[in-house]
Amino acid sequence: MADEDVIRRRLLIDGDGTGDDRSKATHDRMLAQLAQCEFAVTKSQLASEMMAAELTSYEALSQILETGIEVAKGNIEKSKADLAQAKTVRKNRIEYDVLAKVISEQPDRKETLDQLSTLKTELGSLESTKQQLESRLALRKKQFHVLVTSIHQLQALLDEPDDTESVSDDVEMKEEAAEASS
Repeated sequence: MADEDVIRRRLLIDGDGTGDDRSKATHDRMLAQLAQCEFAVTKSQLASEMMAAELTSYEALSQILETGIEVAKGNIEKSKADLAQAKTVRKNRIEYDVLAKVISEQPDRKETLDQLSTLKTELGSLESTKQQLESRLALRKKQFHVLVTSIHQLQALLDEPDDTESVSDDVEMKEEAAEASS
């Protein structure tokens, strides 16, 4: 009976007797689900590790880029300073060229000093000539004045009757005029 009881119980529990296959299929399904879960966990862990590695790589790249940006900023500032200096040099060079052109158009200093010396000599000569001419003119004016005065006195003498005093006055005036002209 024991065997019959066992068979009965099995039939009651198992039903048609296919319980082993079902439990094996369920077991296989559970193993497959477990494998899928393990695969998903492994995949997530690998993705997490990969993302952490990429994050580290991106942070390193970011540091490299920041360093490059700082270097570029330094280069830009240096280039700006170089440009300002180049502009100043160019401006000075243009001013120099303009001044050099003006200076080159001017005569040589030695020639200018020689011309100045010659002109001073000529000016001195002309001034002495002018003084001589002015003194001659003054003398001629005095002589002309004496002549005009003499003419007037002679005219007056001719217009007056023979007066001895007049003649003696005229002679004195002529003598004075002759002394003044010498």
